[in-house]
This record gives sequence, structure tokens and C-alpha cells, in this order.
Amino acid sequence: MSILANRHDFLLLFEVTNGNPNGDPDAGNMPRIDPNTNRGIVTDVCLKRKIRNFVELFPPERESNVANGFNILIKQGAVIETEQKPAIAAAKDKANEAKLEGSSEAEKAKNWLCREFYDIRTFGGVLGVGDEVMKGSAFGQVRGPVQLSFGQSVDPITPLEITITRCAVTAEKHKDKERTMGNKHIVPYALYVAKGYVSPAFAERTGFTQADLNLFFRALSNMFEHDRSAARGEMVVRGIYDFEHIGTHADSTDAKQQAQNLREARLGCAHAHKLFEGIRIKLKPGKEFPESFADYTVKNFWTGAGLEDGEEKQDLPAGITLHLRHEQCPNEA
Repeated sequence: MSILANRHDFLLLFEVTNGNPNGDPDAGNMPRIDPNTNRGIVTDVCLKRKIRNFVELFPPERESNVANGFNILIKQGAVIETEQKPAIAAAKDKANEAKLEGSSEAEKAKNWLCREFYDIRTFGGVLGVGDEVMKGSAFGQVRGPVQLSFGQSVDPITPLEITITRCAVTAEKHKDKERTMGNKHIVPYALYVAKGYVSPAFAERTGFTQADLNLFFRALSNMFEHDRSAARGEMVVRGIYDFEHIGTHADSTDAKQQAQNLREARLGCAHAHKLFEGIRIKLKPGKEFPESFADYTVKNFWTGAGLEDGEEKQDLPAGITLHLRHEQCPNEA
């Protein structure tokens, strides 16, 4: 499939109930929190981990040996230097010159890694380690087309520390004890918002395709369904609002306008923050703190969903299409 040509900006809504969405190792694994606002935080690294895990569990079938692969480089127990060795060997192999594009061995190795590993092709990575081919090379740092912000809770959170007991002991020397004790940290309820951006300019550099983007949104929508654990409680994706920049002359048959449209779709037809401002999330009147998703009103001013009397639907900027990848508005439940 062809390289991704259109820019995308998306908004992700997800919730946690009685769980720890992202523990902070510097704070005894308590849920991450902004000390200035007391709003909860989930890092981009945490979200990317879940996407990687989903793709590793459910990789699409590869079309051929030279087509994009769906292996995952950054995973438990992986050694980047070791994983790079086949890429460097392929770059040095003269028989692969016709299969690997690039003006240097480092560029060819980078292209091999992007082709074989979905997460490098999507998120990028720091690969300038190990062999002298990659170390110190500009191609050792790959900037991926998909970038995520930190997720932040809509309202302040109140993390709880729960003491737990176990009727078994860990070691023989503790056999005389009846039980052992521990603790776990939870957020009773919080709704988080994260923002994401997809750049076709960087997609060209890594070989990121439309099929890769479709897989990304499928992983984003289902990432919590196969990441259950007692520590994380119940985590659910509540909405994915994908703004695609298609250009203002998408339906034109004029060659000049088509060329202009390609530039618009690649550059973008509106600022991302303006698009995100059309999705407004607010706690319902009379609620001091949220206990469930139904306690929120999600207003989509671009489609008119969730609007109250007196509020008017707004027109999307020219050249923008909104895809509701996983919308579930509490007003319509």
C-alpha cells in the first residue's frame, strides 16, 4: 500500500476505574500526578507500550519478504544492539543493494529496521548503538510519524493506597507468620485525554503506510482489552476523534488543483489545537467529583452530538474530515 499522504490529528479519551493506569517508580509506584493541578498523568511511553503489545499479539499477515513487517523491537528482554545486527548485515550485503534504498550503509540499515519493525516505523527510535555503522550516524535517530502527548485527567484525582494481605508467605524463614501484607495504589475513577499527531512528511522517511495507520487505530481502540491486570483495574477507551486533512480540492479533476491538494493534505488545512477545541468535556452540573463516564458531558461541536439548547453546531475547517474511530458519547448511551 502507498505511503501515508494525509496529515492526521486525533484526540483520545480513556478512563480508569479502581486501578493504577501508570505508576510512578519515583513515588512508590503511585499513579502519576501533576503536583500543581492534582490531575492524573499517563505518559506517552505507557500508551505506546500497550499499542506495541497489541500489534505483537495480533500482527497482520505480511504480504512478502520485502513488504512492511510487523515485528516489535522495543519489548521485554530485547537487546537493541543484538536486534540491529541483521539490519547491519543486510546493509553490508552487496546482494541486497537492489532491495534496500540508501546512499550509505547506515541509511540502508535504518530502512531495513523501519521495514521489519512496526514500532520503529511508527514511533521512531534511538538506534545509534553497537556497530560502527549506526553509532554516531544521523540515521541512528529515527523520528517516527506518530507522536503522542501525555494523557491528562479532565479533573483532579485522589489516589488511594489500599492495604492487602496474603495467607501465604514468601520464604521458608517467614513460615511462622500467618500472612504477609502489602499495598496497592488506585485511582477510584478518572477520565483522561491524550492528543496524537501523524505526519506524512515523516511517514515518507520510515515507510509508514495507510495500512499501518489503520492498524494503529485498531490497536489504539483495543489496547486495553488485552492488557488486563489487577493493578490496572478497568481501563476503557471512550473515544477517538481523528481529524484527517484531505485538502480543499479533494474531488477536483484539474491537475493543478490536484497538486495543490496534495500539498494541503500533507501540510495540513488547520491548526490541531483549533480542531481539538471543538471537542469539549465537562463534568455535569451538581457533580463535585466523577464516579463514572456518565457523569461527564462530551460535546462535539463539529457533529452537534451532545450539544445543549442554544449551542450551535460548527462547520469543520475546509479540507478537514472527522472520523469517529471509537466514539461513545454518554449523552447517547
